[in-house]
Amino acid sequence: MPPTTTARLLRLLSLLQTGREWPGSVLAERLEIAPRTIRRDVERLREMGYNIEATMGPIGGYRLDAGSELPPLLFDDDQVVALAIALQAATGTGAGIDEAALRALTTLRQVMPSRLRHRLNALDFTVIPRRPGTATLDTVSPEVLIALSSAVRVRHVVRFDYRDHLRRVEPHHLVSVESRWYLVGWDLEHGDWRIFRADLIEPRTPAGPRFAPRDLPERNVATFVAARFKGSEQGDQWPCVGKVILHRPARDVLPFAGDGIVEDLGSDRCSIEVGSWSWIALAASLNRFDTEIEVLFPAELTEAFRTLAARNAATARSWRE
Repeated sequence: MPPTTTARLLRLLSLLQTGREWPGSVLAERLEIAPRTIRRDVERLREMGYNIEATMGPIGGYRLDAGSELPPLLFDDDQVVALAIALQAATGTGAGIDEAALRALTTLRQVMPSRLRHRLNALDFTVIPRRPGTATLDTVSPEVLIALSSAVRVRHVVRFDYRDHLRRVEPHHLVSVESRWYLVGWDLEHGDWRIFRADLIEPRTPAGPRFAPRDLPERNVATFVAARFKGSEQGDQWPCVGKVILHRPARDVLPFAGDGIVEDLGSDRCSIEVGSWSWIALAASLNRFDTEIEVLFPAELTEAFRTLAARNAATARSWRE
């Protein structure tokens, strides 16, 4: 039984959406129809809003280009599920598109076949836009994200107000870390790589001149950002790393060890090797386990505990006074 016109059009559109140029004779062969039917079907798709270009040559062909309007879209099952998941997760990106994403998800669900709704409903997840205890995130408008991303792509210097100061930056990457957006770029005034919170950026126009891209200090932007967040200049690793013995069982320490390495030393003792951005910060973080601590290495960590003890004692004296 030959396919209906609608089914044939969907198959034709599916082939054209691969991005390649299709000779008319090949399309006719793939769809098992006459070349003149291909020409009629292409005209139908054009009337629906698809910008299909005809190419010249001995055999001629067709290519799907971007149009001026949004025509009906065609997705396979996996693409529909992926799009629905992405829209649901978008509420935790901090990109200021929560309402639009939810409206788009509602529209998608209304036209989604029942078999796909069952697949999506079976995938139950919760979006957590920030870690418990962290400050509330300020969302970024889509216009700012688009402006910054465009500057990265075309390599134009960006000018923007940031904490009441005008900055001129060669943008390198726009990244999202734990639902907060950042711009990574070369600060022309300071002559150094900097990371800027996108929610604090107020772009100015016009943009600056084009620039030749620089190489990041690290092999990729993810490693660079992770290193800077740890206060490290030597890659994605803590600048201060120490090892101690805690008078608590390993099972009590593991849930709160973060990226530390915990070793079980018996029923009531364990060791942990962990890092931080400074020795004082490392000593203070180890006190969260509320137990006796024996420093194994290095000497800088022992000295940090002494400094911290003196500061705490001074604080306690001033409170009594």
